[in-house]
Amino acid sequence: MQAAIQSVRPTHHTTTTSPIGELLLLGNESALTGLHFPPYRWTSTITADLPCDDGPFRAAIGQLEEYFAGDRRAFELPLALDGTPFQQRVWAALQEIPYGRTATYGQIASGMGHPSAARAVGMANNRNPIAIVVPCHRVVGSNGALVGYGGGLDRKRMLLELESGVRPLPAS
Repeated sequence: MQAAIQSVRPTHHTTTTSPIGELLLLGNESALTGLHFPPYRWTSTITADLPCDDGPFRAAIGQLEEYFAGDRRAFELPLALDGTPFQQRVWAALQEIPYGRTATYGQIASGMGHPSAARAVGMANNRNPIAIVVPCHRVVGSNGALVGYGGGLDRKRMLLELESGVRPLPAS
């Protein structure tokens, strides 16, 4: 199920543990605006000015726990992704990749009506501000190889294995 996309700046942050390491969540009372892995490439200056508060993230943390336990296949969270119109379209396309499946950059580009835009899709995928929930980990290279993931290829492999039922993740 694709969540509604809106553009809003974060007002709070928190961190939570997970089987694949610490996760940084950004958002406000109405939407999740970011979910990142250390070293938090684009967010270090943002969190310095935001209060740390778990309250706005209770639903997101609960759904992430269910996902890592293998009990959730789709997230039902309000999202606010800040990006260009093209990035927004790519991120919406990512949310259409079914749980346990993968797609290539070229397939996504073709599905958007821009078959020669695989590289641009890759760049938008790289800028995805909400990892896991907007499943950029489900995108693979044209030959099916695991390529590029902001959280590292080990995390990408673990997420794909979780979704394919290859192995459960250890409890956080």
